[in-house]
Amino acid sequence: MKRSLTPLAPQTAKAYRPMQMVALLLLAAAALLFSGPSFAQTVAGLPIVTVEGSRYSLTLELLALITVLTLIPSLVLMMTSFVRIIIVMSILRQALGTAQTPPNQVLVGLALFLTIFIMSPVLTQVYENGLLPYLQRTLPFDQALANIEAPVRAFMLAQTRENDIAMFLEIARQTNVVSAEQVPFSTLVPAFITSELKSAFTIGFLIYIPFLVIDLIVASVLMSMGMMMLSPMMISMPFKLMLFVLVDGWSLIMGSMAASFVIP
Repeated sequence: MKRSLTPLAPQTAKAYRPMQMVALLLLAAAALLFSGPSFAQTVAGLPIVTVEGSRYSLTLELLALITVLTLIPSLVLMMTSFVRIIIVMSILRQALGTAQTPPNQVLVGLALFLTIFIMSPVLTQVYENGLLPYLQRTLPFDQALANIEAPVRAFMLAQTRENDIAMFLEIARQTNVVSAEQVPFSTLVPAFITSELKSAFTIGFLIYIPFLVIDLIVASVLMSMGMMMLSPMMISMPFKLMLFVLVDGWSLIMGSMAASFVIP
């Protein structure tokens, strides 16, 4: 008995759109890193496979492109909110003293989907203003690339500290930059990463303090009772878990992390 294929409901289609935009953002990052007319002409006229009888050969351009594509996911993650989220989650796990609980796979998956949630306005602008018109061939490559870069640049500038940008501009000896729009993308990315690391460790420090107080209290009580051979971490961990659950810690962490980003 054959099944009839029915189209997806509008709600279901909307649910798949963020994942589609993330996949297309990978291609956009490649375009940002290798922007320029020469790259566009190279990609447009790239000979992929040459068939000569039973022999197959790949061009050097294709091999270079495949090598670069392996680096694109890590570069995209470094240009989003992923770095701050995963560092805060790791510090939280250390503060709780739960070793490998939650496991790394859970933390990475949680950080990834929270990143998609936070970046959804930026991804929507990238998809609707740049990628979709270019895929429909209603916008030239240069204009589509500018439309893709604009929301990503605005997001990164909103999270980046001015002194970090000034430091990398000074290192690169670029003294002719007078506005944020003139900051080169190659300078904005390391400044953005540096600012994200500072923000992540600042948030992690504030999260660590309450759990450190619990460790000090438990250690003092054990010392006063003469139980020096008993590990304070073993006694304090249940109290830290109870405190974290009673204050609805996961909701507070998720909400605070989402609110810590400035979406232009």
